[in-house]
Amino acid sequence: MRVRTARPTNSLAPLRRFYVDGAGLTERSTFSGHSGFDGLILAAGDSELEFVVEAGFFAPRAPTVEHLFVLYLSADEVEHRAARLESLGFARVRPNNPWWAQHGITFEDPDGYHFVLARDG
Repeated sequence: MRVRTARPTNSLAPLRRFYVDGAGLTERSTFSGHSGFDGLILAAGDSELEFVVEAGFFAPRAPTVEHLFVLYLSADEVEHRAARLESLGFARVRPNNPWWAQHGITFEDPDGYHFVLARDG
């Protein structure tokens, strides 16, 4: 089984920098001018994260701090990816739910969504 989550954005480049260059997700594909949509599809294990820019549509920032994307990794990998994000200028943020602070590291992506690097196990 494969799961893809998709969400709108206003700009793909900052998200690519955050998720590919920083968080280490794999760029699976991109598309442009597809019935008025441009997109970026990223792989995280067997799951995918898709970002789309729709012509003529303004995508709002994250509606709440509880709109999360969580990536479960080994403790070493959490630290490694957090260091990569920080080296690109992304700062850790305090999660709304303290459970995430105990089990991982939270960042805010360029669209205001919280991204958690969580320790698996």
